[in-house]
Amino acid sequence: MAEFLVKVADERGHLLEQVDRGYSMAEVHDRYVQQGYLVYWVKPQGVFSAKGFSLGRRGHLKQSGFIVFNQQFLTLIKAGLPILTSLELLIKRQKDVYLASLLENVRDRVKSGEMLSDAFAAQGLFPKMYTTTLLAGEKSGNMEEVLTRYIAYQRMAMTFKKKLAVSLVYPALLVTFVSIMVVFLVTYVVPEFAKLFDSLGAKLPAITVFMLAVGVASQKYAVYALPALVIAALLLWRWGKTDTGAEALDSILLSLPLLGGIRLKYQVANFSRILATLLQGGLPLVPAMQTAGASMGSRKILNSVVTAARRVKEGQSLAKSLEATKVFPDLAVEMIEVGESTGALPAMLGSVAEFYEEDVQTALGAAMALIEPVLLIFMAVFVGGVLISLYLPIFTLGAGTH
Repeated sequence: MAEFLVKVADERGHLLEQVDRGYSMAEVHDRYVQQGYLVYWVKPQGVFSAKGFSLGRRGHLKQSGFIVFNQQFLTLIKAGLPILTSLELLIKRQKDVYLASLLENVRDRVKSGEMLSDAFAAQGLFPKMYTTTLLAGEKSGNMEEVLTRYIAYQRMAMTFKKKLAVSLVYPALLVTFVSIMVVFLVTYVVPEFAKLFDSLGAKLPAITVFMLAVGVASQKYAVYALPALVIAALLLWRWGKTDTGAEALDSILLSLPLLGGIRLKYQVANFSRILATLLQGGLPLVPAMQTAGASMGSRKILNSVVTAARRVKEGQSLAKSLEATKVFPDLAVEMIEVGESTGALPAMLGSVAEFYEEDVQTALGAAMALIEPVLLIFMAVFVGGVLISLYLPIFTLGAGTH
């Protein structure tokens, strides 16, 4: 028996990570699922890996290249080529060296008798949704259909993410520019004026004294402030990896005005899209919910899906189970309820995803349109306040000379 590193979530959404022994990753995975856990991943436990950190090879899996591989893989399978032959051909044609090395390991594992889904899962880098999709195709004997649906999902997801990224470029540049300008004014311009006023020895207004004190202190402690911010950011990141930290940060993000609602709608759209794809591929509802939940970036959504999956397992409907969590929007629950009652749940989940994706785009556009004038007003008020506080003594001195 081999050792495997297992990461799971219990019914309350608490993450657990431990080493367990088993005959294969699939056997360990199924064992934890039967115990009621939501399994994130199962990885071989090597000599140099512990607590989720591995000294083995790690790289970046490019989403666009992975989609192209799957499209080519699907084409070869449709042409009637065996899986091993298809992998051999694609490895030879693969320009991404890192992806080619992963595929070589997959090929070798399949040659030794492992299932294709287990071979991909063993790499520890491919999305859980992908390996689950392959498993559904292997069990149903309909690999072509499940791969087609997965590719369609990936293309839609990538297009949506690109649209979001494009929408955020201008606000990000504006925020960066305003931040640099504020830092420059406070740490350089204001201290220079402080030297000037010291040489004049004039009595200064209270607002000027305050601004000069802020500028001088900022310049003096700027050397310490930057490392302190970096350390604070690292500590916050580490804390965010814990159960308590992840839940707290997610609650803060979801409670933000306007942006919290956008984040919730994005997560609901993502969950609906993944669940629809898995159900269309032939996966049962509870395992499909567990896989979709594990793909969520929101801990609150993850906990809600874990709770809902347990209720569905006990015999409740999906709509009622999601409604009981009091997290999913009423409209989404109502649409899912209609889909369940008409026997068209996957199609209705796709409609939910489309509706909330469009809603996110609209809401994000409105938020970005609001951010620009707010930043411009802040910039005008801040810069105006700084300039008035700095030039007021000069005007006073000029008036006193006449």
